[in-house]
Amino acid sequence: MTTPQSASAAATIGQRLDTFLEQAHSMKPMLNELPLYQLYALIVVCSIAICSILIGNGGHHQTLPMMTEDDDGIAADKQAAASKTNPSPRWFLFKWINTAFLFGFGASVVSFALNASENASTGILLKYLIGWSMFLIYFLGFFGISFVHDEIDAEQQQQQQEEDGSPLKPAKKSLPLHPPAASAPVCSDKPKQSQPQQQQQQSRTSNGNNSKSRSANNATAIDDIRNKTNDEIAQMVLTNQMKDHELEKRLDAFRAVEVRRIVVKQKLSSLGRNIDNLPTTPSLDYSKVHGANCEIVVGYVPLPVGLVGPLTLNNETVYVPMATTEGCLVASTNRGAKAITQGGGADAMIVRDGITRAPCVRLPSAMKAAQLKVWCEEPANFALLKQAFESTTSFGKLKSCQPTVAGRNVYIRLVCFAGDAMGMNMVSKGSLAVIKLLEEHFADMELVALSGNMCTDKKAAATNWLEGRGKSVVVECVIPKVVVQKTLKTTVSALVHTNINKNLIGSAMAGALGGFNAHASNIVAAVFLATGQDPAQVVESANCITLMEETDDGDLWMSCTMPSIEVGTVGGGTSLAAQSACLEAIGCRGGGKNHPGENAQKLAKVVAAATMAGELSLLSALAANTLVQAHMKHNRKSTPSSS
Repeated sequence: MTTPQSASAAATIGQRLDTFLEQAHSMKPMLNELPLYQLYALIVVCSIAICSILIGNGGHHQTLPMMTEDDDGIAADKQAAASKTNPSPRWFLFKWINTAFLFGFGASVVSFALNASENASTGILLKYLIGWSMFLIYFLGFFGISFVHDEIDAEQQQQQQEEDGSPLKPAKKSLPLHPPAASAPVCSDKPKQSQPQQQQQQSRTSNGNNSKSRSANNATAIDDIRNKTNDEIAQMVLTNQMKDHELEKRLDAFRAVEVRRIVVKQKLSSLGRNIDNLPTTPSLDYSKVHGANCEIVVGYVPLPVGLVGPLTLNNETVYVPMATTEGCLVASTNRGAKAITQGGGADAMIVRDGITRAPCVRLPSAMKAAQLKVWCEEPANFALLKQAFESTTSFGKLKSCQPTVAGRNVYIRLVCFAGDAMGMNMVSKGSLAVIKLLEEHFADMELVALSGNMCTDKKAAATNWLEGRGKSVVVECVIPKVVVQKTLKTTVSALVHTNINKNLIGSAMAGALGGFNAHASNIVAAVFLATGQDPAQVVESANCITLMEETDDGDLWMSCTMPSIEVGTVGGGTSLAAQSACLEAIGCRGGGKNHPGENAQKLAKVVAAATMAGELSLLSALAANTLVQAHMKHNRKSTPSSS
């Protein structure tokens, strides 16, 4: 029963609404032609449209991609266990509930519109307003539930990623992220006996007939593989029916390379890259060598190139070509890349970018030398040096001038941004322009050498370790403990213990300079040879300190800091067809499309990430004491038996 007080309140609301409508009629004569119930109907239609939009936005959410199952079955086991303990809510029921609520809301609006004048003049309007408010609260609440549901999905996938080490594929990405390698030859695998050794051992067993039968079946399986086309075998590798590193065992070595090229070509094509120009048969265009790369040419030395990957770096899939003759190096680095990718990938950043040249000049006295140093450090004078330097180059930018006095000598260390070139020619030409400018202000100055060894180029030096040269890169990753155990065959604590005592204490006792790592130069040299970099600059480019810690969750945190990676993607050996093809496989051939220097910086990050992968795998082999066993397997040829 309605009390007089509530009726008065209802009448007051109705009167206010009527007053508002009357004012609207007076302000816009067009509305005078509309009956009152039609105006209410117009408001109702707008309300329905708004609510429909809310329901439409709330009822659809983006489907996140499923995780990839790896060989160890970690993701599959975790996902099955999670589905049993935490069944997914039946979100589809909301569609039925939405339909019912939308129908009820529409019916109430139609009922009100048919008797708008009567309802507005009685206390019924308040009831309608309360009902519509409840509908609106529900619609907004459902929109919020859908939003939270999306967040819960993302958090559950992130939590599963942290538990099982599988990579999480982003919902929106221009290029796909490749899952970890289905199978990678690892240095801690037990060595397998060759077929003749297996046959000799089987002949000694009592069950000789069964052994011969199994050998015959294996031989038949190998023959079946050989009878397939290269495309068919490549498809078997891509679908994990056959392991990539077993191709040489089941096919001849030349055909194995042909099949692997088909596999790699398909993988790289999804990233918009290729290795079509990387030769598989003896070939070299000597016309491109003359006047650019070598003199008195009599031939060339072919080097095998292996491909490491997929390696997830900065949320992008990369493959790393490595040219080497050291067995186990590519296999070991590939194992590290697999573990990093299983852990979600690595992150790398450039903290400095500048190639250096340090001319040595000599003055009549030490006081004159000191005056030159002070003169160069004046901002106005540095602006003159910068102008002279940059007049010789289109891309080079002089970033700093660091003079060092030694008696009458001054070593003027010039730091230059060189774009996508490694930059030695660029900085040398700019340095000559700087010297000419200084001679105008210091007539008694003498140029001793354009390079005074404080650059420092192709020599171990503390100045590179502290001040950097080329690209200074920091890269890190987190490897879940389950990946450390299953992929690296060791434990987090053993890895941390080995790294501290070997890379930190051992290197300190040896008086190492920039060598607080396991074998950074191994990976740097292999990538340099494959991508046309200057091999002599491995000396400073391999400066690296490798750090490892155990996180609060028991996982492995790892980083590599490399202050002086000297690389370029234009000029020098990068113009040769094979080396250019390797840069194309990485995705950094030539000059940067968006801004100068981006391709060279990407190559430096890839070098650092590959180095971290190599460090991770070697330290794991040392922690598990499987290093010698691995090299005996991958780095030794069995002696052919005499017939």
